[in-house]
Amino acid sequence: MKTIAKILICYNSPVSIFSIYNGKPSVDSSVSNDLSESGFSREIHKIKKYLLENFNEVSSFAINNNLDRTINKIISYSPDVIFNFVESIDGVASYEYCLAGLFEMLGFDFTGNLPASLGNCLNKARAKTILRSFGINTPASAIIKLEQSELFDSENFHLNFPVILKLLNEDASIGISELSVVNDLDSLNNHIQFLKSTYRQDILVEEYIDGRELNIAVLGDRTLPVSEIKFDGLPKGLPKIVTYDGKWIEDSVYYENTKPSCPAQLDPDLRREIEKTALLAFNAMECRDYARVDIRLNKKNIPFVIEVNPNPDISMDSGFARAAAAADINYSNLLFTIAGFALARKDYDTKIKAG
Repeated sequence: MKTIAKILICYNSPVSIFSIYNGKPSVDSSVSNDLSESGFSREIHKIKKYLLENFNEVSSFAINNNLDRTINKIISYSPDVIFNFVESIDGVASYEYCLAGLFEMLGFDFTGNLPASLGNCLNKARAKTILRSFGINTPASAIIKLEQSELFDSENFHLNFPVILKLLNEDASIGISELSVVNDLDSLNNHIQFLKSTYRQDILVEEYIDGRELNIAVLGDRTLPVSEIKFDGLPKGLPKIVTYDGKWIEDSVYYENTKPSCPAQLDPDLRREIEKTALLAFNAMECRDYARVDIRLNKKNIPFVIEVNPNPDISMDSGFARAAAAADINYSNLLFTIAGFALARKDYDTKIKAG
């Protein structure tokens, strides 16, 4: 029996704003369109189909920077729940939290994370500061401001090589390639200049944890089976990282040789420690409903949180959906569960208002 509720799927219209997305100097293989957004937009009809298995009315709406259009659509449809898949507006990732704030201001319940969590997690430096304040391990790091012209030398660089360079305010591995891990000052300074000129934003320089990479999906107040990214097939010399190519370019070396394994093979005590760390990070960042915590293990198997991803990709072939399946949660039930969190909040708010 279907739940009587109106669900509005909101997602962002795919827009490309960078000349290169995969973090490498422009060659024939460089990516000039954001495949993370265009790929997900093709999943919307599948998501709608599965939501209709459990809800009587489901509609979808692609959001752009026309706020009047967005507000009018939401108010006229008057959904019981907005299923929030908005990750950027016109390609600007920092507007993600603004749309969640708009939903909140309009008085509509929505799935996933609140504006503060979305904004804090997107800014990698802020996220690391919050995690450290809770005693959660995260790699040592430094921030390079866009306007900073000073190059690094042996006197002013205090991190241990190798280090990895990331765009401070992007997700979906935008700007991450095999060139992101560097082993010396010359390579570091050269790649900083490339990232600055290409993406025009601040950069995070972070000590590279050379160890196993694990993804922990958190659903509600529990972790799903831990997934591991296996780098066994990568050619020698390539850093063992998740690149933009590895996530989105199907014929690339990284896509072919960075395969997830779920559930990961872990010693029970280590698995419990990883799950505990993921839940601590989830709560430290004040996440709700669902998120993915990415962890690296150092040589002593100590977990280091490298990312907290609120509202991660939950398309059918995503790592989150794979972890749910490993917990015997099929795709339809995964979507139903996430929508149910928001419906429960709506029911609670209604009871409070009714006195």
